[in-house]
Amino acid sequence: MKNILIIGSTGQIGSELTMKLRSIYGGDHVVAGYIPGAEPKGELLESGPSALVDITNEQQIAEAVSRYKIDTIYNLAALLSAVAEKKPQLAWKIGMGGLFNVLEVAREMGCAVFTPSSIGVFGNNTPKDKTPQDTIRNPRTMYGVTKVSGELLSDYYFIRFGVDTRSVRFPGLISYVTPPGGGTTDYAVDIYYSAAKGEKFICPIASGTFMDMMYMPDALRAAIEIMEADSSKFIHRNSFNIASMSFDPEIIYHNIKKYVPDFQMEYQVDPLRQAIAESWPNSLDDTCAREEWGWKPEYDLDTMTKDMLQKLGEKFGK
Repeated sequence: MKNILIIGSTGQIGSELTMKLRSIYGGDHVVAGYIPGAEPKGELLESGPSALVDITNEQQIAEAVSRYKIDTIYNLAALLSAVAEKKPQLAWKIGMGGLFNVLEVAREMGCAVFTPSSIGVFGNNTPKDKTPQDTIRNPRTMYGVTKVSGELLSDYYFIRFGVDTRSVRFPGLISYVTPPGGGTTDYAVDIYYSAAKGEKFICPIASGTFMDMMYMPDALRAAIEIMEADSSKFIHRNSFNIASMSFDPEIIYHNIKKYVPDFQMEYQVDPLRQAIAESWPNSLDDTCAREEWGWKPEYDLDTMTKDMLQKLGEKFGK
């Protein structure tokens, strides 16, 4: 039975991934790592152990790994893209300094490490459509710079020290559980919240701007399945393209209107988020993930829309 530490357990991905892993491995085997001011609450607190783990503090990481006999670390600590542009020094400190700490603990204590990457690793010179697994990575955002650097550092620790590092490049993630937290793709979460509340949606991304997206249940499966996969079949490690759906604001808007006919949207483009979005791919080619460890999404836009609207309707008592 695995013993897992989630660093960033109360964040956008972490809160749901922690609960999913506990449902698989048992509550006592999955530790929710948190920082002051972001303590686990409710079911996340009550369903298993938690520990103070600031990713910038290597000793705290090592103490949690030792205390709970951890063999697998999910490193989810990061500033999201738009926030990272406003706080680039902090983004580097968490994204790279923190990853270095995790990898050092993993090297010394024999842990496997999952650190998510992102479509943010790609830049304006990358092929936009069906972006290949192996291609130019030249981001122009601090978020993207830390993700590219993280991929390279994780590969280095595998090649040089044998640390079992694995990763996927997440597209924009859409969830009804955790509110948006400052990512460029978060408009695709906000739009469902507005529709479920009966409010007009003010879209910060221009019409015609395509980005890859994924429903959170598929993202959680990807994070778990890659860590359970037979690595002898890997050609790549850090990091795999994974894909599910690609759309622009008009497409998601009209899909929602099928179920909420009175829903309205208008554009007020945010120049920062728009510039970031335009530097990212329209769609990813995830052939390598499918061939090397059997990746396959379960949700498309329509099945996601129906589930999001139903779950948010229940959440808001509609």
